[in-house]
Amino acid sequence: MAELLSIEVVYALPTKQPLVSLKLPQGSTVRQAIEASGLLQKYPEIDLAKNRLGVYAKLTKPDATLRDLDRVEIYRPLIADPKEVRRQRAAAGKVMRKGAGESEGE
Repeated sequence: MAELLSIEVVYALPTKQPLVSLKLPQGSTVRQAIEASGLLQKYPEIDLAKNRLGVYAKLTKPDATLRDLDRVEIYRPLIADPKEVRRQRAAAGKVMRKGAGESEGE
């Protein structure tokens, strides 16, 4: 009899984090775990071609082979590009500092 792997699949939503525990055959992939979890049916917005995937916060591909006790994570797409947000904050900070200095000197 083939060994079974104990796998968890989690999808982080803003208000809840559904977690599904599975037993899968040795050699199962990330994609197979996600499909077996039922999360694709429950959350149709998950698109394995677009959503990033990870195993314990380390990015991985859908065809990666799982090991016993792995936790597969389905990440939501980013709403804003972090680099652009930092640029906007830095620009706003410069404007505020410059403006604040001028109003103090008046």
